[in-house]
Amino acid sequence: MVIPIPDEAKPHWKGKRLYPPNVSIQVPNEPSFIQSYCPATGQYLGTFKALTKDDMNQQILKAKKAQKSWAKSPFTLRRHVLKTLSRYILDNQENIARVACRDSGKTILDALMGEIFVTLEKLNWIIANGERALRPSQRTGPSNRLLGFMKNGEVRYEPLGVVAALVSWNYPFHNLMGPIIAALFTGNAIIVKCSEQVVWSSTWFIDLVKTVLKAFDIDENLVQLCYSYPDAADYFTSHPELSHITFIGSETVAHKVVSSAAKVLTPCVVELGGKDACIVLDDVKNLDALSSIIMRGTFQSAGQNCIGIERVICMPHAYDNLVDTFTRRLKDLRLGSDIDQLDEIDMGAMISDNRFKTLDILIEDAVSKGARLIHGGKQYQHPNYPQGHYYEPTLIVDVDPSMKIFNEEVFGPILTMIKAQDVDDAIDLANGNDFGLGASIFGSNFNQINQLVDRLECGNVAINDFATFYLAQLPFGGAKKSGYGKFGGEEGLTGLCVTKSVIMDKPLLRLFGIATSIPPPLDYPIKDGKKAWGFVSSLNVAGYDNRVWEIIKSLKRLAKGGA
Repeated sequence: MVIPIPDEAKPHWKGKRLYPPNVSIQVPNEPSFIQSYCPATGQYLGTFKALTKDDMNQQILKAKKAQKSWAKSPFTLRRHVLKTLSRYILDNQENIARVACRDSGKTILDALMGEIFVTLEKLNWIIANGERALRPSQRTGPSNRLLGFMKNGEVRYEPLGVVAALVSWNYPFHNLMGPIIAALFTGNAIIVKCSEQVVWSSTWFIDLVKTVLKAFDIDENLVQLCYSYPDAADYFTSHPELSHITFIGSETVAHKVVSSAAKVLTPCVVELGGKDACIVLDDVKNLDALSSIIMRGTFQSAGQNCIGIERVICMPHAYDNLVDTFTRRLKDLRLGSDIDQLDEIDMGAMISDNRFKTLDILIEDAVSKGARLIHGGKQYQHPNYPQGHYYEPTLIVDVDPSMKIFNEEVFGPILTMIKAQDVDDAIDLANGNDFGLGASIFGSNFNQINQLVDRLECGNVAINDFATFYLAQLPFGGAKKSGYGKFGGEEGLTGLCVTKSVIMDKPLLRLFGIATSIPPPLDYPIKDGKKAWGFVSSLNVAGYDNRVWEIIKSLKRLAKGGA
């Protein structure tokens, strides 16, 4: 199976550069077109016509038709498809990473870790565990003694139909592939609406999936890519033929998505921003090793990571040591586009320059209220790529809750340090804003850490590690204004299914021809209301009372038909 890599992602590609004001996804005088360009270099990648409402109708219609047969596909076929996809990704890691880098501006190492590594983990976890998660689940049946003797319960998981995912631009490969993998394995069709920022790479990634489907003679319309401007997006999210929506993005856009979906009562899983805290206790044994974890958690993908470390909350001893370490290390970070340069690069570009002013304001506000700016804090003009969207790796310390940067999501390369007076203060600081996506705690006393985890108001916690709850295929989602619902793991699969509850007579009873029937006192028309009342009240006592003599008496009344 050969899928040609685009010329734009090949080494030594020399594309034309855009110049202000054209370094934008907007095409001058063409409001229905989307322009793709490389955020690291300003090079033009392509122009795409935004989908219309009619285009979306056709996509949903084709997906619905393709899903009818796919819903009945065996798990063996679904596993084969995912295995083939996994093998292709493994064999073409560099090509996929280069495509992701070209459209997002990140480094190739960030793409390898944040795009490919996590996608391979999701694929192979579902290959190994997906069928077990979706297998009919046997339940105990009623707790009533008499009914429980008769009945078995079962929960079955069946495909929803056509599902949708609206995904953010910060991980153009993984954010697109994750919902596709889950949808295919659960027997659904899926339409992914990518961000307008990464249309170029998303079209290639979708072609990759469609090529795998065609290799198995599966209708490629099972997977569709949608891209549009916000006006048409409202139509898409309120479409009555969509059975489920997963949204990954900002709180502002989420309000529009869920309001639109509510018009047709489409269920949503909403994963929004984070302000993740990293709590560092004073008994951490190796602060140098910890500093490496924090820097990776802060600066990976230029800080454009929903579960990136946004606040480092330290005990006093660890605080001073880490400030010294970061002061020394940050000045050595190198910026650029490593798919174009021969030099080693540590951090790439941001997706656009539209947050630079916001980052400046956050830093200015913090400094005006007593924070110290140690390094960075402004846009970086790259000597080779002046059109690139670079922001200096930034270290700001002595931050407190009075500052905007403590409360507002940064989503950029800023390492924020906060000193806690004690453990209780650290927990209060960690919980002290509206977000609750993830957190991490570092220390040596596991019992103490375990107790602190229970006090954190968030959806995910890593102990002595950073964000591995996501990699481990645990259910992923936030608390408070970081969203609701879960994707990932077993819950992510069952959430894309109709949960069908089934009750039946127990097999042994069926074997002897014993079946549920309406007792004579309860049969319509009711012949004797007093007996009917006595029968049901005796059934309640026999089924739920714990007093032996009362149970015996109620069984006798039942034998007499409630008399």
